[in-house]
Amino acid sequence: QVQLMESGGGLVQPGGSLRLSCAASGSIFSINVMGWYRQDTEAPGNKRELVAAITEGGSTAYGDSVKGRFIVSRDNAKNTIYLQMNSLKPEDTAVYYCNLEDRGSNYWGQGTQVTVSS
Repeated sequence: QVQLMESGGGLVQPGGSLRLSCAASGSIFSINVMGWYRQDTEAPGNKRELVAAITEGGSTAYGDSVKGRFIVSRDNAKNTIYLQMNSLKPEDTAVYYCNLEDRGSNYWGQGTQVTVSS
């Protein structure tokens, strides 16, 4: 059983920064992809969208709305990924979910709320 534990969400003013962490535990193969998705729970019909993803080799991908502001990184020895969020905007407000793709299976964390507001 794989578990993902997220931390680091909260309330921040526009222009501020936050850092999210996600630690994976359980039966995990070393070759995998980990990432962050977000969902605006107050917008009807909004789907979960990719924020950033990173492979075990360090290749990254970002959603268009966060490029240049967010940085994803990982520590393979700790099975942990991080999301450094800078220049936050009110439209970044959402529940952020950690994701792990491992041997054809998808695992999700419970989500952490990020609110950007003055």
